[in-house]
Amino acid sequence: MNLNTVPSGERPHIGFFGMRNAGKSSLVNAVTGQRLSLVSSVKGTTTDPVKKAMELLPLGPVVIIDTPGLDDEGALGEMRVERARQILATTDIAILVVDAQKGMSPQDNELKELFISRKLPYIIAFNKADLLGSVPQSKADEIYVSAEKGSGIKELKEKMAALMSDRKSEKKILADLVARDDRVILVTPIDESAPKGRLILPQQQTIRELLEIGAVTLIVQVSELKGAIDSLKEPPKLVITDSQAFESVAKIVPEGIMLTSFSILFARYKGDLPCLVNGANKLRHLKDGDKVLISEGCTHHRQCKDIGTVKLPGWIEKYSGKKLSFTFTSGGEFPADTGDFALVVHCGGCMLTENEMKNRMEKCRLSGTPITNYGTAIAEMHGILERSLEVFNK
Repeated sequence: MNLNTVPSGERPHIGFFGMRNAGKSSLVNAVTGQRLSLVSSVKGTTTDPVKKAMELLPLGPVVIIDTPGLDDEGALGEMRVERARQILATTDIAILVVDAQKGMSPQDNELKELFISRKLPYIIAFNKADLLGSVPQSKADEIYVSAEKGSGIKELKEKMAALMSDRKSEKKILADLVARDDRVILVTPIDESAPKGRLILPQQQTIRELLEIGAVTLIVQVSELKGAIDSLKEPPKLVITDSQAFESVAKIVPEGIMLTSFSILFARYKGDLPCLVNGANKLRHLKDGDKVLISEGCTHHRQCKDIGTVKLPGWIEKYSGKKLSFTFTSGGEFPADTGDFALVVHCGGCMLTENEMKNRMEKCRLSGTPITNYGTAIAEMHGILERSLEVFNK
């Protein structure tokens, strides 16, 4: 991965929704200045969501998503509509594309109400405005455009940029935990599960933020950790480790030095850390036959000692002393209802948007299912969860 590339999970996701033949794909192409989506007068040309990560002025790095028409028909059409609705979980800003000649349909109004109920910022783009006798005055959340003629496109992008500015998060991974010149040690094991030739995304993002802060950063493997600590004139302010090495690292780092993991940092950054900590308590109360969902936000080649499908199930059964039933999902897969599961254990969510991670947590809340994440669960099972949270209380 290019370290200068903004990760998809950190880019605002802008979804284009609406009925068939409202001109969604034409508008996406006009906004991006690219032939991103196939355009045709035939209804239902867009059959699956089309995603594109790109730089878009004046917005900056974004992910643009073109979705199937929400009035698609038949069994296959229903599946396409469901896929489009699933995109809402990843969307930060919604563009509702409406045929200006036809006006808002009942489905359009239903979708608008869905945006409002989810507190999702939106713009209604009345497309094909060039076919109107006179163009009405645009409102704060509405604009009249013509993808065919290019009119109103600049103004639409300016509205999108304004919404993004309103939503811009000042959340940081650890900028409130360390300061300039603080010594921070990162433990990044290079083993068979590490990606060849690069660091995993949470490590990259943490290193970048530490550089921006001006902290002094040492990056080591477990075998070099003790030597790194001993080489410093003063103890480091913080040690951050890969979750899989938590137990070994905790034995090396003296009690007076704060210790946490990349996964716990991302639990706070992308989700709700107190909720995930509470979910970790469920590990000690599991029963024989309980179903546990282990979910990863990305897809990758499974290794023989994969943490999600091999290590975590083993650790959880050993810790709980119970025989459990495990289900695994990855990427965009996540059940709409988690009620069948006694516990959900999620990855750090580095490849997911904050909105999508919180949406998954909300599904668990509505189903009454405890949820935790990899780092929090591992710290709990190794008896170091309380210590790993001390850094947030300083």
